[in-house]
Amino acid sequence: MRALEIAAAGMSAQQTRVEVISNNLANMSTTGYNARRAEFADLHYQQVARPGTINASDGTSLPTGVQLGLGVRTTAVSVMLSQGSLGATGGDLDLAIEGDGYLEVTLPSGLSAYTRDGGLKLTGDGQVVTSDGYPVVPDITIPRDTRSISINAEGEVYGYFNDQVEPQLLGQFTMAGFTNPKGLEAIGSNLFLETSASGPSLVGTPGEDGLGVLRQGYLESSSVDPVREVSDLIAAQRGYELNSKVITAADQMLSSMVQVR
Repeated sequence: MRALEIAAAGMSAQQTRVEVISNNLANMSTTGYNARRAEFADLHYQQVARPGTINASDGTSLPTGVQLGLGVRTTAVSVMLSQGSLGATGGDLDLAIEGDGYLEVTLPSGLSAYTRDGGLKLTGDGQVVTSDGYPVVPDITIPRDTRSISINAEGEVYGYFNDQVEPQLLGQFTMAGFTNPKGLEAIGSNLFLETSASGPSLVGTPGEDGLGVLRQGYLESSSVDPVREVSDLIAAQRGYELNSKVITAADQMLSSMVQVR
C-alpha cells in the first residue's frame, strides 16, 4: 500500500510549507527581510512498464507505459529578492538600500557578514555599528563634538561642527554585491554569510557597478505580503487535509482486506 507513504510525504511537504509561511509572517515587521518560498519536486517513479517498451502481445510499443510516483520532496527554500518599501524615520544613522547590495559588517569571529538592515548605532567611542554591536566595514568613527552628520547616496559621511562652516568628510560606506544573492547563508539577526553558491563578494561604491544607493533617514521595510501569505497558508492547510484523507482511505482499504474471510 504505497498510498500511505506517498500521503505521508505530502503531509510532510505541506508542513514544511506552513513553517516557511509562518516564518514570513513572523518577520513581516523585520527591517530588510525578504520573504522565503518553499519549493518541491516529485520523488522517484517506479517503472512498472517503461514508455516505448515492446508489447509482447502484438509487437507494438507502449506509448506511455506505467510509471507510479512515490511522493514529493522539498528541494529548496529560496529567498524572494524584492525591494521592500522605504519608510521615513528621520534618524541620522538610519540607512535604506535602494537597489541591490548589502552592507558589510565584521563578526566577533573576524568573519564578514552582510546585511540590508541599515538601522545603525554609535558606540561610546563613536564607532558606527549595527544594532547588535557589529562594526560596519570600513570602520567609520563619528567625533564626539559632531553637531550632525549627512550621508549622501554614494555613502559619503560628512560631519558638521560648531566651529567650522564647511562639513568634514569622516568616511564612506561601501556595499557588497553577489552574483547569486539567493545562495547566501542566513544566520539570523538580518545577517548573511558568503558561500560558494553565492560567489565572492564584489565590494564597490554605492551607485556603481550595479549596486544600489543609500538613503539617509529611511529604513527598508519587510517585503512580506500578508495577503499572499495567508492565501498560501490556506492552500497549504487544505493540501495537508487532503493528504490526511488519503491516509484515512488507505487505512480503510487495509482494514477491509484484513477482515476478508
